Amino acid sequence: MADGFDTPITRDGDRLLGPFRAPRQMLADQQYDGHASVHDEASASALGLAGAPIEGPTHFSQFDPLAVELWGSEWFERGCISAHFENMVIEGESVQATLTPASAGAARGVATKQTGESVLTASLTLGDEPTELGGRLARMLEKDPGELFIVDRLQVGWVSPVSTTSMPYDESNGNLYPFSLADKVRLMTEPSPWYVPGAASPWGRAVVPTEMLSVLAHKGGVHLPVRGPALGLFIDLEVRRHSPVFVDDTYTLTHEIVGVSQSRRVESYWTRSRLLDAAGSPAATVLLHQGVFKASYTGYPADRL
Repeated sequence: MADGFDTPITRDGDRLLGPFRAPRQMLADQQYDGHASVHDEASASALGLAGAPIEGPTHFSQFDPLAVELWGSEWFERGCISAHFENMVIEGESVQATLTPASAGAARGVATKQTGESVLTASLTLGDEPTELGGRLARMLEKDPGELFIVDRLQVGWVSPVSTTSMPYDESNGNLYPFSLADKVRLMTEPSPWYVPGAASPWGRAVVPTEMLSVLAHKGGVHLPVRGPALGLFIDLEVRRHSPVFVDDTYTLTHEIVGVSQSRRVESYWTRSRLLDAAGSPAATVLLHQGVFKASYTGYPADRL
């Protein structure tokens, strides 16, 4: 068990293995742009999915005890998880996270189902080590995205106006994330007293869990001219801390569009969100690659589906 967690951790040589866990679905009531999301059973069924997928960042919590076992509390001070999501997880399925060190400041993370099917692959790093999505984004930017019909109005390089965000422990995070941090800690696979105000932590204060940093960055929504209504999903997500991110603190926030692309089933876009603390110092950076299902947009040309 790592400090701050009750998670049983085993070893296979250098590799750290967490237990199989069954993560909970907490976005069944999510709404954006006035409609349900892909996490709604009916919406998922309409797209031919086996069920409503659990939100991808949920799986990050299974890596936190492994990263703390490897790097201690420094993981929550300057750690980065950079993940490519490979297969969806439906509530009731079990997932195991494993972590294999590659160097003093880098490790390879894998999450798999009990069937052996891969859920995600990720780099976990400290400081400025190269990341999984750094390479993926660079390769994507070398390609012509082709003709786009959903994200065609997005402009690479656009930066949002400055806004603010915070994560009180007991307050709902809105329509996009209709639960509080307290709700999440109660149901998450790897709870920790470090996330709870008034409990002991290395910083004397509660920190925001890794899986909730993307919520902190996006709970207010990013008002982009993506055509719709249409249903989307996370393809890639990188969460990097530059310092501990604290419950209740207010952070300034900007979003930047850094890329657009498409594949057979989706059009997609990348945003980089930056959080600054009250002193104006970097606190966290979130790089998100979102896909929008072509078939979910009624205006999509039939001959392009």
